[in-house]
Amino acid sequence: MSIVAERAKEFKRRYPATIAWRLDAHAKVIENHLNPGEEVQYIFVGQKNDNPLDIITSCVVALTNKRILIGQKRLIFGYFFTAITPDMFNDLKVKAGIIWGRIYIDTIKEFIPLSNIQKDALDEIETNITEYMMEEKKKYGALNNRAI
Repeated sequence: MSIVAERAKEFKRRYPATIAWRLDAHAKVIENHLNPGEEVQYIFVGQKNDNPLDIITSCVVALTNKRILIGQKRLIFGYFFTAITPDMFNDLKVKAGIIWGRIYIDTIKEFIPLSNIQKDALDEIETNITEYMMEEKKKYGALNNRAI
């Protein structure tokens, strides 16, 4: 079993009310797109949609030392893959409901909703994404200052 699948299943064990399945298939999409030298730092799961009734669009989200990756294996054939580099990241929004919550990742080109995540996991996810992005944005700022 891959490290991505193991960590996705660990997240699901800690937060069992999160609606997600086929984690091995989604994790394989991420594994296939990891670049040389890219290390997985944090993983969570959820639904890549904004509809609480749509529970068939599970995905695995991985924060690596270079970018955020979202992998989603289609039911019959093919897959969806999204990579967000720190320079494309704009903002993060968290919404908590009674049982589940949502994470919204705002990038320069799109708005990515991740839903049906157990409410207790939202703080952990927000902290990991925010800390990661603040650290990475500092690196990009230092590179841009040297270029000027």
